[in-house]
Amino acid sequence: MSSTPNRLYQFGEFTVDVEQRILLRNGTPLSLPPKIFDTFIILVNNRGRIVAKEELMNQLWPDTFVEEANLAVNIQQLRKVLGDNARKPLFIETVARRGYRFIARVEEGVSESGLWNIEKADAEDLLRPSNDGAEGEPLDKETTARELATAITTPSSLSLRSGTKWIRRLLLIVAVALVMSSGIWFLWARLRVRSQPIGGRSMVAVLPFKNLTGDDTQDYFSDGLTEEVITQLGNLDPQHLGVIAPTSVMHYKNSQTSLEQVSQELGVQYVLEGSVRRDANKVRVAAQLVETKGQTQIWAQAYDRELSDVLALQAEIAQQVANEIEQTLGGQKQVPTNSLNSSPQAYEAYESYLRGQYFFNKRTNEGFEQAIHYFQQAIEKDPKYARAYAGLADSYALIGGYGGRPQTEFMPKARAAALRALEIDESLPEAHTAFALIVQNYDWDWQTSEKEFRRSIELNPNYATAHHWYAEHLMWLGRFDEALRESEIARQLDPLSLIVATDYGAILYYSRQYDRAITQFRSVREMDPNFLRTALIERAYERNGQLSEALTDVRKLQLGNPGQPWAWAELAHFYGKSGQRPQARHAIEKLLEMDQNQHLDPATLMWAYLGMGDTQQTFAYLEKAYAEHSNILVSLKVEPCFDPLLGDPRFQELLRQVGLAQ
Repeated sequence: MSSTPNRLYQFGEFTVDVEQRILLRNGTPLSLPPKIFDTFIILVNNRGRIVAKEELMNQLWPDTFVEEANLAVNIQQLRKVLGDNARKPLFIETVARRGYRFIARVEEGVSESGLWNIEKADAEDLLRPSNDGAEGEPLDKETTARELATAITTPSSLSLRSGTKWIRRLLLIVAVALVMSSGIWFLWARLRVRSQPIGGRSMVAVLPFKNLTGDDTQDYFSDGLTEEVITQLGNLDPQHLGVIAPTSVMHYKNSQTSLEQVSQELGVQYVLEGSVRRDANKVRVAAQLVETKGQTQIWAQAYDRELSDVLALQAEIAQQVANEIEQTLGGQKQVPTNSLNSSPQAYEAYESYLRGQYFFNKRTNEGFEQAIHYFQQAIEKDPKYARAYAGLADSYALIGGYGGRPQTEFMPKARAAALRALEIDESLPEAHTAFALIVQNYDWDWQTSEKEFRRSIELNPNYATAHHWYAEHLMWLGRFDEALRESEIARQLDPLSLIVATDYGAILYYSRQYDRAITQFRSVREMDPNFLRTALIERAYERNGQLSEALTDVRKLQLGNPGQPWAWAELAHFYGKSGQRPQARHAIEKLLEMDQNQHLDPATLMWAYLGMGDTQQTFAYLEKAYAEHSNILVSLKVEPCFDPLLGDPRFQELLRQVGLAQ
């Protein structure tokens, strides 16, 4: 009785018996779980073409909802069995955001008395990948060279009927190898070039983790996880690995932007993508690291943990990503883990901290109030949670400026929180940065402020906020060249940040480069026409002799923010500058009425009277601003609109009192 011959595949040193579901390496059976074997056979049957992730999942798990992370795990385990390398694959190539492709040359045959019947192959076959199906695509030169190198260097385990046929075939391979030797050298050179980090550091972006719970109210958790992984990763090896700040990566939340575009916009060589699904007690996190040039998947993993273990999980993900990048660059060392003493002792405290960060990042008066509530809640649950104290300090330090309220109401609380954070963990960069801002804006202690900014940057050169605020510090001191350099570092770490881009324009404005400042502010408005910090363009217009443009802009600003004191102050200032005194007085009356109902920062009325040219009232409110430690005083040395006051002894005394005298 005759039996049906088994289909056999052979590639490199591997042999596959499809019917018996056996994989051998040099004749030794290898263990493959059923789903892993099925994944393998689908890829081999479709060799040479991209098999979409959705297509693979539909074939592997028909009529069943399965997360994409399961497929990534299957591929990773299969590569492990084959000894394949995701960065320089010989067998399975990842096409980022699309699927996978089996790229090795496969011989097909059937088993007959232990012998192979090999399909005909010639030199043309060796240089042309299989192109089965509608989605077949020709492989690029790198893949072809890789296959050829495998064919030359890997001894065949096939038992051929004719030795002469094998010799003929070997000669064909050698001939093709001679023709393509320059191409192989070129490929090797390209791989060597690719492995070199730009500017001495590799750059990675952690894209927003997708919230798979189906509940938008859980965004704080997925966003928080993203920020925490960025923080952990940024602390691991900052001399060799740069990490894009959360502000910029959040632009890609719920976005379908291609990895190529992400790479161009952020200037990164690597992207970490992930998803989060959580219930009452458990969390599932899936993550994959992709090299953007070539869109090669380097590493993928899925984690199922108790919620209480999520802190350790973040550190584990960051550690694995850093080590994979290090190995991609040709190194063998493991990146050391920097323990963060600022981690909370209780998950409940961490969850409150995540909520606080979520509202803090809204950068609104209401957002700061919510953030303060949640940071305080985190501290109640864990009194030694240093990062919660640092978040509280930042919130108190910024809320006055955003809400037009006196600094004396919040800055003492900000100082106490920052000092407590440093007492708990002196190595926390966020705490040093918060303290630096407070002693700068409230105490006008410029030496301590600079020391604290430098200490923060020393602890974590990847902390974009430290570079950004230190650039402002240098700007207030009139050290504009240094400020521009520091601002450029912040921009590299946070390339899509509107505030970093706007404050670069501010440095240009304060250094009297009005045309360049106007161009910079306009470029920010192209990204967000309503970004309020760009109202500085009105001052640049005025100093550049474009008063009508300044007044047009400020009217639009006031119409969009009718209840904001600073909007009325701007209106009064520029009406006064343009000689429209009745309108200016009306705006000042509105401010005085607001000041009766809620005590305003004296800087608002000072700015209004400065535009009117009322020197007496200007100095009266400058004195009040000094008494209340208003933020406006840090700009005394560099604000061009104060130039008319420079010759007044009262102004020079103010400069001396805030430590800005020459």
